[in-house]
Amino acid sequence: MASGYGSLAREAIVLLDKFSAGRQCLDDFMEDASKDLQMMDTPHKKFILDVVYGCIENKTLLDVVINVFFGQNGKCLSRGDRSQFIFICYLAMFSLDDLGLQRFRIIIRSLDIKKMHTFLTFFFANLTTWIQDEWNTIYDAAYVEKHLISPLQMWRPEIDILMDQLAVRISLGNQVKKPPVKTTKPQEFSLTKFPHTKPRPMLLPELIPLQEKSKPVSLVYSYIRYFLHALQQLSFVPKSTYKSPKEMQMLEEIKQKNHQKTEELLSQANMKQFRCVNPQKSETTKSMMAQIKQDLDSKLKFNSFHSSGLPSSNKNNMWPIKLNNAAILRQGALYEREVEEELQRMERLVEGAREPSSFLQWQKEMRDKDLQEELANIERRRLEGRISYEEAAMAHTRLIERNQKTAQLKKEETAELMRRYAEKRLQEEKELRDLVQQVAEGHKNSKAAKEKLQKFKQSIVKEVAEQRRELLRQALEDAQAELSRKFEVIREIHAIESLPLLRVRNFDYTESAGHELLGEMCLAELKERLALLKEAQQTEQHEKRELIMEEKQNKKQLLLEKLDIINVHTRALAQAAASRKEERKARLAFRQAMIQDESVLALQKKLEEKQLQRQRLKQTEGKKA
Repeated sequence: MASGYGSLAREAIVLLDKFSAGRQCLDDFMEDASKDLQMMDTPHKKFILDVVYGCIENKTLLDVVINVFFGQNGKCLSRGDRSQFIFICYLAMFSLDDLGLQRFRIIIRSLDIKKMHTFLTFFFANLTTWIQDEWNTIYDAAYVEKHLISPLQMWRPEIDILMDQLAVRISLGNQVKKPPVKTTKPQEFSLTKFPHTKPRPMLLPELIPLQEKSKPVSLVYSYIRYFLHALQQLSFVPKSTYKSPKEMQMLEEIKQKNHQKTEELLSQANMKQFRCVNPQKSETTKSMMAQIKQDLDSKLKFNSFHSSGLPSSNKNNMWPIKLNNAAILRQGALYEREVEEELQRMERLVEGAREPSSFLQWQKEMRDKDLQEELANIERRRLEGRISYEEAAMAHTRLIERNQKTAQLKKEETAELMRRYAEKRLQEEKELRDLVQQVAEGHKNSKAAKEKLQKFKQSIVKEVAEQRRELLRQALEDAQAELSRKFEVIREIHAIESLPLLRVRNFDYTESAGHELLGEMCLAELKERLALLKEAQQTEQHEKRELIMEEKQNKKQLLLEKLDIINVHTRALAQAAASRKEERKARLAFRQAMIQDESVLALQKKLEEKQLQRQRLKQTEGKKA
């Protein structure tokens, strides 16, 4: 029966390899496959066709698992084995209830045991994590949980036993040693006896030794399970593995104490008034400040006859400003243009033009009036802004009180929710711990086989590493020998190149090259011509230098004249600035008088009321706190 289901599985895998989704129609392919399987029994034929049809129909679900499996283990697998994994995955997902665990075990053993063990371990280890999430994107989550995940979870204990059996079989298969090959032993010929003197006796048939009856497979597995259980008892897990250390508990207690101290300090700070906001100074502070000021004044007493009085605030700095040539010319041109404009104005007045002094006086009066109105508006806007600021501060204080009450209610609700969540989390952790302990007990059986396989792989890796190091050392020695040979060749070449070359050549300075050109000359004639040309260039440079010095002298004289004009105009501008300063003082006095406007006074009074109201509100908040 085992070979029958194994052959059926191989036949189904061959049909899956033949099918191509992009080039063939599923119905036509199934009809052709049914015709090819006419000689097979009806149940076996139905089993193959149903499995192949299901694998093709549920390709999207199966590809989610198979693609990731090949992505992680593709180095150890072949692409031709993809149909095997699709076939086994479909049987585990959809046909395990109808097929039964015994037939499923037979099919698994008919294929490559190591590959099947790797695939089943990968599939059931990631079933409830990312595989379920990917299936939820294809079908509804409720359907996936009910029809795909739940049946597989029901079969999980039996599948774990099957995987343990496969692991043991793999480990035993790795330890099997080939029996020694029997060699042929030669026998000596008997030359003293003749075959015709005595007939050769008939050889008796050898007795076939009776073999001991092999124990059933289930009994072997029970022995192996008992041996693994004994190993588990020897290597038990200490209790401290699942208990948190005492240091963590001590740190938690210290953290809680610090949190309580912080809350007490916060409540004390909220109860007391902020001292930094209090603008009033205490009597002690005032007395200390008066004493410090008195000490400083006592140190600053001087004899009256040594005093020279306060320095004058109206200083006329008449020192000339150092200007460059461009600034002097520019300033001189400006003052000349102003003088020309003044002369033209005087000429127009002589000719009978009107004097604009009355218009300028009226213009000045109107500007003063506009300035007064603008100053009053500016002061009014400033006071209105201060009033709006006070109102906004009071509204902000009320909003803070309301937010504090809301935050307190939220904190109480959050604390209640956190307490419920903590209780629920403790219960879930307890259940999860029990489940993990059960699963760990089931997985401990395969640890011994994994350790043996790991040691075998480590030995292979060590041998390969030693061979690689030996090859690298040999290559390094060859490279060093080749490099030393090249250095020796280069040293010989440098020694040959460093030998001096003796070259003797006589040269006549009065002899031409003999190329028969029109401008051909000897070296002596060339030096003479260059000396004459250099002398002519020096003469030309001397003439240019004298011309430049003359131009500089003229320019210097012009700049001195411009500086005299600038000094005259600077004195005039200083006198005009002094008169403007006096006018500015008078305007400031007038501005102070304009501040006493009735509307401005009313706004100031309103601002003082708002400030008093805000201070009362702060005092009431401090008393409540």
